[in-house]
Amino acid sequence: MEFILASASPRRKELLKKVIDDFKIIPSSLDESLFPLEELSKEKAMSIAINNKDAVVIGADTVVILDNKVLGKPHNEENAYSMLKALSNKTHQVITYYSICHINKGICYTSKSISNVTFYPLSDELIASYIKTGSPLDKAGAYGIQDKDYKLVKEFDGEEDNIIGLPTLALEKALINLGLILK
Repeated sequence: MEFILASASPRRKELLKKVIDDFKIIPSSLDESLFPLEELSKEKAMSIAINNKDAVVIGADTVVILDNKVLGKPHNEENAYSMLKALSNKTHQVITYYSICHINKGICYTSKSISNVTFYPLSDELIASYIKTGSPLDKAGAYGIQDKDYKLVKEFDGEEDNIIGLPTLALEKALINLGLILK
């Protein structure tokens, strides 16, 4: 069976390798602003699945939520600074919506994985130093839990892979339950 990841994210590519050995990458070119968060992963997967009807297409979208406000990817360094300052010494949620679509089998499954993340108090110097690495600029909430050189995350619950961008344990369970992989 052919598998396709509908994402250009290098982190999702590495995470998916934990579940599936062999897959293609065909990033979705959807205008993400046109869809509600809850539907975006499904729309990404379907936009690729429509031309790959016999493949299993996986789409995902990760958001950070602080005080009922969605923090997406920062637009620039100033925006990244504002996000990290807001996250400092607080607990927020990371939600990854993921979808699995196989048109010929009539499958389009969507679910979400939620993790709570608590940050240490972050100094202005630490935030500035972290932003200079460039790492925060392509991540929801302007941080990556995998950036261990910077003491950002005090504690978290849930699946660490979810916080990075793809809940591999939940995804694998869904693929098994849908009869798309054997483990």
